[in-house]
Amino acid sequence: MRKLFVYVEGPTEERFVKTLLAPHLNSCGIIFQPIVATTKVVFDQPVFKGGAPKYQKARKEIWRLLGDSSVVAVTTMFDYYGLDSSYPGRSSPSGANCYERVRFVEDAIRKDIGNMKFVPFLTLHEFEGLLFSSPQAMAAGLPGGGGLQGIFETIRRQVQSPEEINDQESTAPHRRIINVYPNYQKPLHGSLISARIGLEGIRTQCPHFNSWLSQLEKLGQ
Repeated sequence: MRKLFVYVEGPTEERFVKTLLAPHLNSCGIIFQPIVATTKVVFDQPVFKGGAPKYQKARKEIWRLLGDSSVVAVTTMFDYYGLDSSYPGRSSPSGANCYERVRFVEDAIRKDIGNMKFVPFLTLHEFEGLLFSSPQAMAAGLPGGGGLQGIFETIRRQVQSPEEINDQESTAPHRRIINVYPNYQKPLHGSLISARIGLEGIRTQCPHFNSWLSQLEKLGQ
């Protein structure tokens, strides 16, 4: 078995890794271990987790994880939407579409880290985008949200892939959900919905996510 660390931005991604990604990659010969980013610490208070940290802090943590001789690779799972401009390439990403732009930023981060074992990944455009892989599962996973399936289907039909639901403040995936379901809670509902969809349901509709997962699968060979 080969061990991989995935540096995630919050508890939702951590649950996603443990529930869907880790069991699948385990079957490929990989132990996939999530490490949650700590974004704020208050004296005598619990650690606050969630959201990608500033790049200087993330870079230090990535290098710490890379220093573990037992791992064959370190990857990330941060949202592209809202990613701080301190990350290489994020302030002025180049590309004709969202796939080229996110790869531009990932490549810039990879070059800055400069370690062969580092495999950067940014979720397009955020975790909630993956949920639009199944409007039916979204509606079913939100208590009392059965009547929302049609709304989610309308949003989904506007793009070729759920990953293309964009990174504008008023139209980002999470905002689209909150607009019709104000009680949406990412750690709870995001985890429930993604479990309903299943890994194959997500990767068949999300090419950038699928490319990352395929790359990780090969590391188990």
